[in-house]
Amino acid sequence: MTGAAAAAALTTERLIGKVRRPNRGRSGDVYMWAILNGTIFNVTTVAIGSTIGLVLSGKLPERYQRIVLDALGLITITIGVDAGVLVLRDTISMYRPDGSAGKTYGATLAMVTVGSLIVGCLAGTWLRLQERVENLGHSIHKRFSRGEAGTFAEGFLTASVIFCVGPLTLLGCLENGADGDPSLLMIKSLLDLFCSVALAASLGLGVCFSVVTVLGFQGSLAITAYFFASSIPHLSQQLMNVVGGVLLLATALTLLEIKKIPVADMLPAIFIPPVVVWVVESVCPGVLIPVASAVGG
Repeated sequence: MTGAAAAAALTTERLIGKVRRPNRGRSGDVYMWAILNGTIFNVTTVAIGSTIGLVLSGKLPERYQRIVLDALGLITITIGVDAGVLVLRDTISMYRPDGSAGKTYGATLAMVTVGSLIVGCLAGTWLRLQERVENLGHSIHKRFSRGEAGTFAEGFLTASVIFCVGPLTLLGCLENGADGDPSLLMIKSLLDLFCSVALAASLGLGVCFSVVTVLGFQGSLAITAYFFASSIPHLSQQLMNVVGGVLLLATALTLLEIKKIPVADMLPAIFIPPVVVWVVESVCPGVLIPVASAVGG
């Protein structure tokens, strides 16, 4: 197969959402390690980095802790812009490479993103997710820690969002669960190692307990991907990344102390785009995924 043909095949595979199954044992049982190895490695690096950060926290003056948080805030903005803006731009180019079928496709995808954010934020607010996460942080703090409970809850929530929201998280869990390929999560794990050191040094023990969130959230995504990734179009995955980028920007504003935004209330928004794409394509086929049928056929 030529390089061009291989690229075309890869594009087709991504557009129509084809995935491979992880290896199975002779008895037909799924190797859980092949699905969760990336998540387990990620949990390990966050635990190690958080421990190192806690050891350093007592030795870092407050001004150093503040500059570390500012640096993390700026990095989070960079990652958020990459996911929220550049991924959307690339997605528009992929599905409308020749500018066909009008010039409003980008606006249509933006409307899907905005709608997903609004619906997700309303759902999260109704479920009081921010309040529940903070209460969980306070409960863990009372049981395992001493010191200021507010800082503990802030560290737990901030680290959980940073580690669990973003393109590498979503795509890494999809590849790990659907293909048994942990490479993206391995890259993410190394980034989280250094990030957890800085966060724990500044925000304390709450960051360590974010490993529970990483294990639960990423593990659930990987297992779900094993069973359902083949039915999630590539467009839906990309729009989930775009929404995740917006949430990272909200987290960055909190880190920089510009505005405290209840990010946990926004988390349901990440899972709304696949529903919107499915509904729109069921009612009006070809409106959002015009290229998939042409390339796949």
